[in-house]
Amino acid sequence: MKDKKREMKIIILVTSDIHGYIVPCSYVDGSSVEHGLSSISTLIAEQRKVEGEVLLIDNGDFLQGSPLAYHQAKVNPSQPGVIIACMNCIGYDAVVPGNHEFNFGRNYLEQEMAASKFPWLSANVISETTGEPLFGKPYRIWEWDNGVRLAVLGLTTSYVPNWEQADHIQGMKFIDPITTAKHWIPYLREEERVDIVIVSYHGGFERDLSTGEASETLTGENQGYALCQEVPGIDVILTGHQHRAIAGESVNGVCVVQPGSEGSYLGKVTLHINRIEDHWLVVDKQSELLSSKNTKSDQDIVELVEPAEKALALWMDQSIGGVIGEDMRISNPLQTRLSDHPFMEWINSVQMELSGALISCAAIFDNHSPGFDRNITMRDIMINYKYPNTLTVLRVTGQDIKDALERSAQYFQRNEMGEIEVSEDFLLPKPQHFNYDMWEGIEYMIDVSRARGDRIVRLEYEGNPISTRQEYDVVMNNYRASGGGEYPMFKGKKIIKEIRVDMVEILADYIKSKGEITATLNNNWSVISGKK
Repeated sequence: MKDKKREMKIIILVTSDIHGYIVPCSYVDGSSVEHGLSSISTLIAEQRKVEGEVLLIDNGDFLQGSPLAYHQAKVNPSQPGVIIACMNCIGYDAVVPGNHEFNFGRNYLEQEMAASKFPWLSANVISETTGEPLFGKPYRIWEWDNGVRLAVLGLTTSYVPNWEQADHIQGMKFIDPITTAKHWIPYLREEERVDIVIVSYHGGFERDLSTGEASETLTGENQGYALCQEVPGIDVILTGHQHRAIAGESVNGVCVVQPGSEGSYLGKVTLHINRIEDHWLVVDKQSELLSSKNTKSDQDIVELVEPAEKALALWMDQSIGGVIGEDMRISNPLQTRLSDHPFMEWINSVQMELSGALISCAAIFDNHSPGFDRNITMRDIMINYKYPNTLTVLRVTGQDIKDALERSAQYFQRNEMGEIEVSEDFLLPKPQHFNYDMWEGIEYMIDVSRARGDRIVRLEYEGNPISTRQEYDVVMNNYRASGGGEYPMFKGKKIIKEIRVDMVEILADYIKSKGEITATLNNNWSVISGKK
């Protein structure tokens, strides 16, 4: 038996990017899936039975991302919301706000914080007026009877202002995580006299963990690698945001972990600490991922969320209209992105009609979007439009439009057979289908056989070539209008109009007002694999 005065084991459990997925059930068709917070809760309970001290941290993005999360925030708000109620029941020790925690506005955020039985930690989200951390203390310290002191420092990706609606983050500043960590970690070591420092960072890795080669454009969205390399004194870094499954690796001696998304994995870090002379030292640290596959759900969590899920199902299954004309179902996501499709044409046409803009761009967010069947329900709206985006009309130049199309054209590559496929840049380190836009109001062609940056071989407006210097008004979602998705040509451009209503509500209200919508197809754009 271990002498706790000389040696100790501490286990850090971490979830990240749960995105409101509690029960193991698909919101698309009601079928069973093998992930969710209820299954993760079972794994957590099992880990708490093992020898050693166990801490449980969530690394952010838990309040948004599923139809349940949307319904709780926008349709049937309650105090506490069921997601926080589940986390209270499981017994989280601390959470870090992710970028999506801000999506529903500050009032909702503060409501959910007040209902939480655990602290929210973020050292780099500060008040513009006081300069103090907005969420209270930026860290939490645990101390055991043998004198071991462990700190968890929270950090949030500082890229939030590039995506979020300004009124949702009014009065907040998001400062550089590395600068913040360089301030707080020496303070924790020297002033708070902690023996172990864990950084929980809602952000991911911008470089390959083995080679250090850049794995994405270095925008500052993900700085996990730099934190490990540039900030001394970190023992472990818990990461997220990228939805990757990472464990069993270290960077510059820092143990790293990232537990996927939607409750697919529970991250586990095991620390062995020995008393050497008058200091406690980490002598071994290992990270691993515990899969929730084939794990039974915690029935306490299932029962807790059941009333909310039933209310959601009734809301989602109500019919709101129908489709006439062309088939608006998406059977092949790649093919839908290769040539004009009635569903995407309809999305863009709604954006144009409601905003008054004559040009529009939009995306299919993932490969699970089914489009519309003949009968349309709220479920169809929610599954196809999973983000709480609003609409913005920007005044841009013809050159901006071409540059944006060239960015979208990078989505494709040709394989050895000359066939078009999705570029690895849009699949790794996580799928980014939402960063490929399709346009209406202009005519264009993408030739994937050409070099990147020179793939737009046709670009016209009302039958004439688009002038690079002429200005055009384009409607798009607020994420893209802010430059999100590596579209810097849109950032800072003049805003002509904003429609501050969630697209889910816009689309649902539009269909309800019409009763029936007509699917059309004008074939204004295409993607080819060579010269025609």
